[in-house]
Amino acid sequence: MQTFAAYVGAAVFEIAGCFAFWAWLRLDKSIWWIVPGLAALSLFAYLLTLVDSAAAGRAYAAYGGIYIASSIIWLWLAEGVHPDRWDITGATVCMIGATIIFLGPRAT
Repeated sequence: MQTFAAYVGAAVFEIAGCFAFWAWLRLDKSIWWIVPGLAALSLFAYLLTLVDSAAAGRAYAAYGGIYIASSIIWLWLAEGVHPDRWDITGATVCMIGATIIFLGPRAT
C-alpha cells in the first residue's frame, strides 16, 4: 500500500510539474509557473525513492503504468477532456504491464 501511495503521489507531482511548464510555454502563463513546477518535480523524484525495490529501473518501469493512468485522469479532471475508449484501453494495458513488473516473481 505504501508503494502504491508513493507511485500515485509521484504521478500527481510529475504531471503537475510538467503541466506547469506546459502552461508557461504553451498556454502563455507567467514564467513564475515554473517555480511550483520545479518543486513538484523534486517531490516526484523524492517519492520514487520511497519505493521498495532493489533496482531503480524496475521501480520506474512499474511506475510507468500508474503515470499513464494518472495522466488520463488529469486529462479528464484538470483539462476537462473526456477520455475516449482508446485512452482507457491503453491505460488498462499499461496498468496490466505495470502489475506484472511489480508483482512478478524474482530470482534471488
